[in-house]
Order: sequence, then C-alpha cells, then structure tokens
Amino acid sequence: ADWRLVFWTLCSVILPVLITLWCSFQRSRRQVLIRDIFRKSKHDWHYTDLFGQPSYCCVCAQHILQGAFCNCCGLRVSEGCLKKADQLFLCKEIMMRSSGGAHGSMPHHWIRGNVPLCSCCMVCKQQCGTQPKLCDYRCVWCQYTVHDECMMDCLKTEECTFGEFRDLIIPPYYLSTINQMRKDKRTNYEKVVPYCRKHWMPVIILANTRSGNNMGETLLGEFKILVFDLSKIAPAKALQLCTLLPCNSVRVLVCGGDGTVGWVLDAIDEMKIKGQERYIPQVAILPLGTGNDLSNTLGWGAGYAGEVPVEQILGNVMEADEIKLDRWKVQVTNKGYYNLRKPKVFTMNNYFSIGPDALMALNFHAHREKTPSLFSSRIINKAVYFFYGTKDCLVQECKDLNKKVELELDGERIELPNLEGIIVLNIGYWGGGCRLWEGMGDEPYPLARHDDGLLEVVGVHGSFHCAQIQVKLANPVRLGQAHTVRLILKSSKMPMQVDGEPWAQGPCTVTITHKTHALMLYHSGEQTDDEASS
Repeated sequence: ADWRLVFWTLCSVILPVLITLWCSFQRSRRQVLIRDIFRKSKHDWHYTDLFGQPSYCCVCAQHILQGAFCNCCGLRVSEGCLKKADQLFLCKEIMMRSSGGAHGSMPHHWIRGNVPLCSCCMVCKQQCGTQPKLCDYRCVWCQYTVHDECMMDCLKTEECTFGEFRDLIIPPYYLSTINQMRKDKRTNYEKVVPYCRKHWMPVIILANTRSGNNMGETLLGEFKILVFDLSKIAPAKALQLCTLLPCNSVRVLVCGGDGTVGWVLDAIDEMKIKGQERYIPQVAILPLGTGNDLSNTLGWGAGYAGEVPVEQILGNVMEADEIKLDRWKVQVTNKGYYNLRKPKVFTMNNYFSIGPDALMALNFHAHREKTPSLFSSRIINKAVYFFYGTKDCLVQECKDLNKKVELELDGERIELPNLEGIIVLNIGYWGGGCRLWEGMGDEPYPLARHDDGLLEVVGVHGSFHCAQIQVKLANPVRLGQAHTVRLILKSSKMPMQVDGEPWAQGPCTVTITHKTHALMLYHSGEQTDDEASS
C-alpha cells in the first residue's frame, strides 16, 4: 500500500510537469516553423494573438481569433492554414510584366473575405461584408469590393483602374518597364507615363515606426501604396526610387516627428550633391512625434492619433501646395585646443536654443536612453518635459546667461537684458505648439516667415516665463531678426539644442548661416474643414 501511494504521488507530480514540458516544446517548435514561413514568404506576415474585429480564414473559412495577416494585401489566415495560404495566394507585386509595357494594364487582384464593412459592391452598389462568414471579394489595388453572387468571369479578367488614388500609385508594370530600360541603358524615363495620364503624382511613404506614440507600425498596413519602414531602410536608399519616376512629380509623405523629417531632408540634400536635383520630391508630413512644430507650421497639425482616415490624408497630400522652407547651417567651433578639433556642423529646420528649454530636452533624452520602453506615448513624453520644466523653475541652472554669452545679429552686437535662455527661430511654432515670436499678440512686430531667409531671435527669463508664453500670459524678449546669427559662449558648460537634439557645450562660437531651401507641401486648414463638412 505504501508503494502504491508513493507511485501515484510521483505520477501526480511528474505527469503535469511532463505535459507542461511537452506543450512548451511543441509551442517553441511551432513558433520556429512560423518564423521560417515568415522569413521565406513574399507576404508581409504579422502574427497576432487576437484579431480586433471578426475575421475568417481565407483557406478553411472558419472564424479565427489568433493567426496571421499580411500587411500588404490584407490576407488573413489561421495558424494551422498559414503554410497552405502562403502557397495558394499571391501577394501584391511591386514589379510585374505587362504585354503593353508601362502603358499596359493589369487585371484586378481579388482576395476573398474580410472586406471593410463600409464598402459597397461595384456591381449592385449594395453594402458588402454584412454576413458573419467568409464572403465577398476585395481588389488589393483599387480597393473595390464585389458580392459573391455579383462576381462574374469578366470581372476576374477586367482591367484594374487602381481606384480613387490612381494618380498616387506607382503601377508594378511601370517599374518593370523602367527596370528593363535601365538594362538597355536608356534613361528617358519621363516618356514612360502610366495610364497616359497628365496629372500623375506618385507618392512614396516613409514611416518611422519608433516615432512618438509608435503609430507608424499601424500605418504601415493602413496605406495601400508604396511604403518604406525607416527602421529597416535608410531614407537615402528609399529616395533613389525618385530617380526612376518623372522629374518634379514625386511627393513624399513622411510619417514621423520633426527629427524624422530632418533625416529625410538631409537625404534629399545628398541627392542634390549627386546631381539628382531634377528628381527632388516635395515633402508632406504626418506628425507622429512629440513636438511636431514643423508639421504645425506647414498646416499638417500638432499630432496624429488615428482620428483622420487614411483616404483623407492621401487626399490632403494630393491637394497640398508647394512652398519653400529655409534650412540653416549651424557651426559650433570650440574655443582653445589650438583649433585642432573640427567644428560641429548641424542642419537646422526649426530652431536653435541655449538655456532652459535645451536643458529640459537634454534631461528628457538622458532619461529616455536609460528606459526607452517608458516613452511610448506622446502624453507621457510631454509629462516628463513638464516635470523637468518645473524642476528648473526651482533650481534655475541657466541663470545669468546674459553674462556668459555675446550675441551678434548680422555683425551687430546686441546688448542683452537679464536672461536665462536665447532661442533662434526659423519657423512659427516652438515648444509643441506655441507661437513664440507672436507671444500674446498685443504688440506690433514684423511678421515671421519660414521662407524669407530671416531668423527670429528671442530671449526668455526662465522655464516659468516659457510656460507663461505658451498659454499667452506673457511676451518673449524680442531681440531682432537677422540673416546671420553669431553667439559666443565665454565660460562654463551650457545646454544647447538644434531641432530637439540636445547636448552640453563648453566655451565656443556658434554661427548660423543660410544653407539651402527644401521643397515642402503646405496643407491649408480650410481644406480639412471643407472635407469634414462634406
């Protein structure tokens, strides 16, 4: 009896452990197989434990909770059908041969099931996707939908028109033709225009999945045209696609913060150096960062959180007007060291500052580098800025700045009042949406523009003064406008920043001069209001 008790006791302990180990082994083996399929597949598969809306497997037609979906073509499959779906269904092709070359055509690419609930059948004009099962078809290019009973043989071979945004899409057969022309060493790409359209303006989307509130990952699957993930490919490489498209026709939508926009504009400057100036694209912005001051200045808003449909964003890009943005060269030359150290050179789009706002940015960046996982929300980022701003109000680390620096505007020395910070502005907005040069708006002052070759220079009395300006309870100390700004830091280390990139700087000379212009797209708020009312 004792031996039987011992035996069953061991079984009750060991058996669950063995079952757990076996399940763990099977799960890890399954994950290895899934990763192997993802790596070899032409689909852009993403695994999910829970679909956010009712979804049905494109293979077995059963309801699925966990499985995989393709970010490119929208295919959804259960975990068990993944391998079979990868073999059965083709994804969207970036390059595809056509019998008519770049002026040819291609049929619809139909995917069955999981159509948007708001879509209508292109044949009978009735709502699609209303039944709780795998039903109806959607073209991955034009996004048209068709009922099962309305699908005819003629639709399967019908030419795809690429839908509402045909003027923004780069057809796969166009790139195939251009690729063949490059092999034949022909470069007259401008003669090859798809659809024979006069107003073709292809759009390339560059998304930074790490910006601000991490919405870039979601947007990769929302846009149904050519998208590059900047966490995987550098902007300079992605923008080489512009050289295969007609001159002065390409528009680039940058999904990210002001730092991402600056990164893309630097890559465009490299294109100018390579002699590719006629292929320079115009740049629009979808603000995903924390501050988004450049986006605000150009009419694209202070931040995007998914409240505007992707279709409206693309419509705004099509209707936006071209403008120029001044870009400035910031050269920081250290004092001493017998001039052996090379000067630091930055490119400025937004603003340069020394003082409390640069100190807040420096503390924020140091904290984010230690614990990057905490800074995944725009609200949390602004709360941390608020904390460091409140701390500086009490400590006042940058006081008596006027005794430590000298300021020259166009070669003329400026007598400084008692200040803690100096800010040199190129754009209208600063500090996450504050119109710093305007202040309260109760004093006459020359207008500030981002394309006039002039910089606006202001001073602040401290972090509390900055907060007062942001809520329009105070005016900045306007020091003047100039084409060239020179600032000499005579002693001690001070925090500085260029477009939100801070560092601690010792004695030096900072010289800001005009560098070049960037072609940007300006979105009028009136267009948004008209679209919302309609």
